[in-house]
Amino acid sequence: MTDSSVVEVEETLTGRYLQTARAGRHAITVDEPPSVGGNDAGPGPYDLLLMALGACTSMTLRMYAEHKQLPLTRVRVRLMHRKIHAADCAECETTAGMVDEIVREIEIEGDLTPEQRSRLLEIANRCPVHRTLTSEIRIVSRLA
Repeated sequence: MTDSSVVEVEETLTGRYLQTARAGRHAITVDEPPSVGGNDAGPGPYDLLLMALGACTSMTLRMYAEHKQLPLTRVRVRLMHRKIHAADCAECETTAGMVDEIVREIEIEGDLTPEQRSRLLEIANRCPVHRTLTSEIRIVSRLA
């Protein structure tokens, strides 16, 4: 792992769940809402996950539109996360327990044809973070 790919997260010791997350020269405060004992001093972990997917989606659409010279003037992505019963999900492989569901609503502006709009939706599903979240993921954990 190179230094540019390392993200470090540590407790600030100033709040029950308050964290500082660093990526290179950038830092962000992470916390939980008061409903679970946090101070709401920053976005929570799921918020950050949704932000990553939303940003990747928007950036991917911008890159594609520039490459294809499409008249895309603006992208806005709204995301929601919730747990649903697997039994209520006809498309899910899991049949018991709970499943994470992310709803991603993509608003695209510009003088785009229906075909271009449809293609942009296809491209949104190819953003790298979307591909990561929908593929097999292996997380290796070890004590430092």
